[in-house]
Amino acid sequence: MEQKNWTHVRKKVGYLRYDTEEEQRILNDLYRNELKLFKNFFQPVMKLVSKERVGGIIKRKYDRPQTPYQRVMEADDIANIAKNTLREIYLSLNPAKLKREIDAKLDKLYSTYQKKNNSPKVDMNKKIHPSSVRFYIAERGAVRLDS
Repeated sequence: MEQKNWTHVRKKVGYLRYDTEEEQRILNDLYRNELKLFKNFFQPVMKLVSKERVGGIIKRKYDRPQTPYQRVMEADDIANIAKNTLREIYLSLNPAKLKREIDAKLDKLYSTYQKKNNSPKVDMNKKIHPSSVRFYIAERGAVRLDS
């Protein structure tokens, strides 16, 4: 999990110190629900296929970017019952709605942090700005992703 510390944790919540029970409750709710669904069903990942050393340079080869959901659906050793369950979950999701819910929970987290520190605003260098998103084309159309 530590290798995903930037993409799964810091990129979303920044580097602020969240140490109250209220902040922990918001973070746990975010990770267990919307963020988990968004990352697993709509966030593509480049998987390392091979590494070879050529002189002083390491050459890496990557598989095409896919979401964890796509990788499971292409796997032969996964039961069809599990695949059907995942397909039902995938078809019930709306990536735009998930993103709005993630943003709402992050705003609640930041306002809780502000109240705790009696500060009028969060340092924008530590908070991830919502304009740092990009789009890619998936099976279901344009999907908004974090850059």
